[in-house]
Amino acid sequence: MTLPSSRMLEECLAAPAAVARQLASDGAAYAALGADLRQHPPAGLLTVARGSSDHAAQYMAYLVMARLGRLVTSLPMSLVTLYQSRIDCEGLVSLAFSQSGQSPDLVAPIKFFRAGGARTVAFVNADASPLADAAGYVFPLHAGPELSVAATKSYIAQLVAGARVVAAWSGDDDLQAALQQLPTALEQAAAQRWDIAVEVLKNVDRLFVIGRGLGLPIAMEAALKFKETCGIQAEAFSGAEVKHGPMALVEEGYPMLLFAPRGPAQAGLLALADEMRGRGARVLLAAPLGTPGTELPLSCTGNEDLDPIAIVQSFYPMVEALARARGLNPDQPRHLAKVTKTN
Repeated sequence: MTLPSSRMLEECLAAPAAVARQLASDGAAYAALGADLRQHPPAGLLTVARGSSDHAAQYMAYLVMARLGRLVTSLPMSLVTLYQSRIDCEGLVSLAFSQSGQSPDLVAPIKFFRAGGARTVAFVNADASPLADAAGYVFPLHAGPELSVAATKSYIAQLVAGARVVAAWSGDDDLQAALQQLPTALEQAAAQRWDIAVEVLKNVDRLFVIGRGLGLPIAMEAALKFKETCGIQAEAFSGAEVKHGPMALVEEGYPMLLFAPRGPAQAGLLALADEMRGRGARVLLAAPLGTPGTELPLSCTGNEDLDPIAIVQSFYPMVEALARARGLNPDQPRHLAKVTKTN
């Protein structure tokens, strides 16, 4: 049984317009944060997020570490909410990512860090929310109401917001220009046809999703969406990590989705795709057109560091169609609600 189109599909296809709204807004606020980070370099940076938002935070963290040479740590929120750890806040910048801004275990650390003198930043779709109230800097995502349980346009908007901070902090005019071109690139990415992935994956019960570098947070997001919308036990791995213990699971026909966008990780990922095929895996290679072995074409943006955003824009319509092909309603994942409140 194939179900009709979903709210999830409508929202993921609305992402390019949401990104355009965001890029037209809050330019002075991003510039002010960038100037503050240049004038007062942080002693440390922490990200605070869960689920899809955590994957967006990891994308920003990788950009910061790669481009600015500053280490970024993902905060285990229970250090604050359960263990009452007295984390030293001097010189700290805390960056929270959330669609709803409602979960107590995101709000509590931001309140703690701000009270301790840290700079606190929130990227949130609901700018009238407890998280927005708690943070010193607030950057609305401008994604509009997101009603599908599975986050799509808000996740893409978070990726863009993180890249905007890096562009403002680094003063990189090329990255700034590429960001302004991003809505057009995302429209092109949304139009890519990944039908073969639906056919290959519609009857599988397990799956590896592989990326590396800036593509790894996208692989993690893809694995989450396979779980929540399609009921597939999907695991995300770095192209380096998968060659350790996970390799033991690979057998004839084992399904793998491998993201190989432009950049320094691409050559190794393409070699990995060949190796995995040699071991019998059914590899679905997502790479730019013209790359040997590509079945899932990737759109390119104005800067290769933004290409992962285009990847997920192409991925979302495919995984939504896959859920429907499996007879599932992507708008009603089992056991899940739009807002999850944890402590």
